[in-house]
Amino acid sequence: YLIVCSCDRNAPGGVTRAARAQVSPAPFLQQVCVCVCSKTKADDVTVIPNPITQSPSAPARKPKVPGPGGAQRGELYVALYDYSARTDKDLSFNSGDTLEALDKSAEEWWFARALSGVSASKKGYIPANYVAPMESIDAEPWYFPDTKRQDAEKMLLAEGNRHGAFLVRNCESQKGELSLSVLDNGRVKHYKVKKLDNGPYFVSKTRTFPTLKTLVQHYSEQADGLCVRLGEPCKKWEIDRSTIKLLRKLGAGQFGEVFEGLWNGTTSVAVKTLKNGSMDAEDFLREAQIMKRLRHAKLIQLYAVCTMQEPIYIITELMKNGSLLDFSDQIEMAAQVASGMSFLELQNYIHRDLAARNVLVGENNICKVADFGLARVFMNVYEIKDGTKFPVRWTAPEVIRYNKFTIKSDVWSFGILLYEIMTFGQMPYPTMTNYQVIQQVPEGHRMSCPLKCPKFMYHMMTECWNGKEQERPTFETLLWRLEDYFEHQPNRSDDSALYFTQTLLEAS
Repeated sequence: YLIVCSCDRNAPGGVTRAARAQVSPAPFLQQVCVCVCSKTKADDVTVIPNPITQSPSAPARKPKVPGPGGAQRGELYVALYDYSARTDKDLSFNSGDTLEALDKSAEEWWFARALSGVSASKKGYIPANYVAPMESIDAEPWYFPDTKRQDAEKMLLAEGNRHGAFLVRNCESQKGELSLSVLDNGRVKHYKVKKLDNGPYFVSKTRTFPTLKTLVQHYSEQADGLCVRLGEPCKKWEIDRSTIKLLRKLGAGQFGEVFEGLWNGTTSVAVKTLKNGSMDAEDFLREAQIMKRLRHAKLIQLYAVCTMQEPIYIITELMKNGSLLDFSDQIEMAAQVASGMSFLELQNYIHRDLAARNVLVGENNICKVADFGLARVFMNVYEIKDGTKFPVRWTAPEVIRYNKFTIKSDVWSFGILLYEIMTFGQMPYPTMTNYQVIQQVPEGHRMSCPLKCPKFMYHMMTECWNGKEQERPTFETLLWRLEDYFEHQPNRSDDSALYFTQTLLEAS
């Protein structure tokens, strides 16, 4: 991955520094933090939901590129999910693209040629679990084989599905038959899909179809006796709970526990379980829509959810090395966090719980921001609801006083995170109680410079803790300052590094 700075002070092309390792998978780790309740009379801001899709994680490693003699041509596949290439040997594709498998000798990664879509005519590796044979209905976005009738109703009634949304599933009452479930004006109706001995499928014997695909296509063009013409397939981010195996507990927090898990017996994931009654399933799905939209190399990725029964499961990529509190490669890690937050800033999102416990570390010290389930689309200000809890030691004064979050309150929290990094995980305001923090920080109290902390880093902390929120730096500015410091720090004294940074500030 290349971290690209938009600042025109950088070299041509804007590339300031290359991360030295591959990104590896990672969890939402949540630890218990001391919180206080805060009440407000403010109106709630409107949160804009985003459409999402669910996809599994790609396998970890790829074999060598096969020679021309190893190709097995002629097998066509269709992409079930979007995939963005992680290396120059991968092949990017979108859901619905057609691919030809050239070499399937490796179990998890196939060498393929794209026949259509964004990479048409290009060759590269694809994750085998992202595609299905062209002839198979497994490739169809409307096919939910093991979904029960009651679950189908919940899924179709969930936010994001419109009038006419539908899915095809295995019939519970009669083995070997199928059912068509359709959303009709807020109600779900079910039809038996039968198959004659000689092959044709039908809902009504007056009209038969040679394949299930042609049946769906016909009723997508006209209702022809159904309650409504078939519209878009049901949104597919819910997965079967039985496909997740919990292995070992990684941590616990205010809302539940986090486990290392295995998905479909092959894919390592993190599974965050929400305590019964801690969150309504529909509320969580709205949050999941936001989380699925936010795709960035420095943000933990949401894979799927299980909401049909409690406890709710949140399935994410797995980071092998836990939270940032355990690591000490401080400045580079701070830059990685700033990169992820700069992306959220650009997308108009507020994290609202930025802290070292929510920054996770993978192989080669790759860091990603996690637990942004509280993230919200913001139109300058987000006013929190009555009874909302927040971690006071990471909270900006304007949130304590007025219950209002902005991206600048995230910048304040980033300053606290820098303090955690430079003290190797020390609790912020170590000599103060929560009540003292609430009383004194809005009045101007700030933490002193940690022992052995570079002046440059403490200067950045105090900028983040500016009492006037609009005078705090942007995450984009914080990112390029950290990267510039990282590039020049090995050959400079602490004072010269500070002078270098101040020169940049004056120039900006």
